[in-house]
Amino acid sequence: MNAQVTLPELQRRMVAIGRFLHGRAWVAGCEGNATALTADGRLLATPGGASLGDVREGDLLLLDRFGRKVQGAGEPFAELPMHLAVYRGRADVGAVVHAHPPVASAFAAAGLPVEARFLAEFVVELGGVVPLVPFALPGSEASAQGLADFLEPFDAVLLTGNGVLAWGPDLSTATRRIEHVEAAAALL
Repeated sequence: MNAQVTLPELQRRMVAIGRFLHGRAWVAGCEGNATALTADGRLLATPGGASLGDVREGDLLLLDRFGRKVQGAGEPFAELPMHLAVYRGRADVGAVVHAHPPVASAFAAAGLPVEARFLAEFVVELGGVVPLVPFALPGSEASAQGLADFLEPFDAVLLTGNGVLAWGPDLSTATRRIEHVEAAAALL
């Protein structure tokens, strides 16, 4: 997890993840978001209403474990309740990333899970299937509650009509899981 990572280093990593997602066109405009636990148990978060490709270290927010802003000039993103639900449901999670990679997002829009048990890496990383979470209005408490049944058995989900949400011990792992989902979806 992020216990040994300094806040400045975690900020650099989060900015790099935002640029990576934007550079791959997996987020457009103000889409996508990321959070990571800091060494002292707070959350570092991308701000709402900002392009992840433009976010800099100074733009990031510090939040308490309930999602209340502790530090930063911007406001938290609307889909924060989903991230908080993941942290509440999985003590082993240190980061959550949400993006809209095009092929996986097409699966989510079509109401189809990504099942690729024939890909060894996908099976090792994600168990061979990424399920579909039923639709809930993004940012609503229902969107967070809808994740409850998917948290323990999975490390990534498709959000009906809303892309991919993945989690892991750190930002790199959560982002890598989104990569695996997109690669499997593209192959299918």
